[in-house]
Amino acid sequence: MENMNMKKIGRQMSLLMGSALSFFLSLAGNLSSGHFTIIGFILSLIISFLIGLAIGVIVPVKPLSDKITGKLGMQSGKLSTMAVEALISDLVYTPVITLGMVFLAYRMAVSHGASQEFLPMFLGSLVRSLILGYVLIFIFTPLFLKFLFKKNGISGPSERPEK
Repeated sequence: MENMNMKKIGRQMSLLMGSALSFFLSLAGNLSSGHFTIIGFILSLIISFLIGLAIGVIVPVKPLSDKITGKLGMQSGKLSTMAVEALISDLVYTPVITLGMVFLAYRMAVSHGASQEFLPMFLGSLVRSLILGYVLIFIFTPLFLKFLFKKNGISGPSERPEK
């Protein structure tokens, strides 16, 4: 029963993290382009959200993080472990989402006559997105987990009675 609850929470977590990353990365990307439009933002948001959902289904980020932090001998719940888990999640989600958003922006810019090279556009955006994505993941992960544990009637690590 608990395994099913954890899978449910994992799916919900992917949905929340995908939504948060998509929103903030789309907003940041559109604002940094210097040509913010509502249509561009909404299109970017939808595409990045769909990419984030696909990644959440394909890549089991939590088991991957657990495996890596376990091999590094890290203890769950510690700040250093949370920092590494955020980095792993950031490296899984952010480059692919950024690639999709930059490709969309590139195609739109070129179709309007801009003379733009894709690689410099992508690399600059990737650096900004990795930094922003890391901060967002580090902040939102514990908040979303606490919310989802409470919503699903599961006591979180800080709420477990001592044995």
